Amino acid sequence: MGRIHDLSYRFFKALDTLAYVALGVLTWRLIEGELHWRIVVGAALISGCWLALTWLRMGQVFKTYFDLLSRIEFLLPACLGISLSCYAGIFAPHWAIRSVAAAEIVAWIFAIALYRLNRRRYVKQGHGPVPAHCWISPPADVLKPGDLLLTSGNVAARLHESVGHAEVVLRMDDGSMGTLSSCMGRGALARPLHTLTEHVRGHYIALRPAERLTEEQISRCAEIARQMLKENARWRKNSNRRRRKQIKRLPLPRSWKRRIFRLTITDGYDWFGLFMGRRARYRWTCIGACLEVYARLEIKTDPYGTGILGFGTTLLDPINPVRLLADPAFRLLSLKDRTEP
Repeated sequence: MGRIHDLSYRFFKALDTLAYVALGVLTWRLIEGELHWRIVVGAALISGCWLALTWLRMGQVFKTYFDLLSRIEFLLPACLGISLSCYAGIFAPHWAIRSVAAAEIVAWIFAIALYRLNRRRYVKQGHGPVPAHCWISPPADVLKPGDLLLTSGNVAARLHESVGHAEVVLRMDDGSMGTLSSCMGRGALARPLHTLTEHVRGHYIALRPAERLTEEQISRCAEIARQMLKENARWRKNSNRRRRKQIKRLPLPRSWKRRIFRLTITDGYDWFGLFMGRRARYRWTCIGACLEVYARLEIKTDPYGTGILGFGTTLLDPINPVRLLADPAFRLLSLKDRTEP
């Protein structure tokens, strides 16, 4: 079933992307006046196409409202579509076209009303919305191994989203609770859980695997963390060694070579992963490191980094931490969890 879900996700994502590209091209041709039919008919037709696609995607968009791209995916077609319908309704020479344009305007207004109604299910926390029932910054003593912590910070501010960094909770060898992640400038790192919960800048929210981890999975967490830290450190060391040898061969002054090496030295963080949704070997973004842990624990998550057409290219499909809020592999710790024993 997981394989079928993965294929269907990629298929519909490809169709969705191609549909938006096609509608974008038609809209541009309308703006440039290149369509071969009357311009008001083209405006009504394109608005109708945007409307149909938006209605088909509305359920998913409302479900992922906390993601900035999902909000843009609704607001941009809505603004464009209602503008085209108004244009067609005002300048159409025939009552039939004006009637179609009027019906489109009513449908767009109804869609916008539903969008605004859906906003009530979310509250702004930091730089973006989160579900209204979300438990903000639960204390460390309620967190369990396997929980995913999404934190605010500078990245969240740039993304205009509530969270922008991810860490996975682990039980370490000595029985203490810790987290594993990957940070810019440091690469993969493990640290005590209280370091995050007590000193986080802003807030954090917690996601818990929908299926409870077994004791065997919990005990493997510490070993997985050790393996990933060693792999990342080894990759960083070998990569910098190769890079230094290559730079030494350059016919440049020694001071220039030292400067080039300082500029190109790798810190173990997957910088290309900020623009691509890949999970590279031995180096990760923060969310990439967390997904690597879940993959090694054999916890099935949604497919990420499939690329803009869903074919697995990872191109222009970064894995923003906020996307995990809609992953059925997890459940959000809510205010209800705070009242339960």
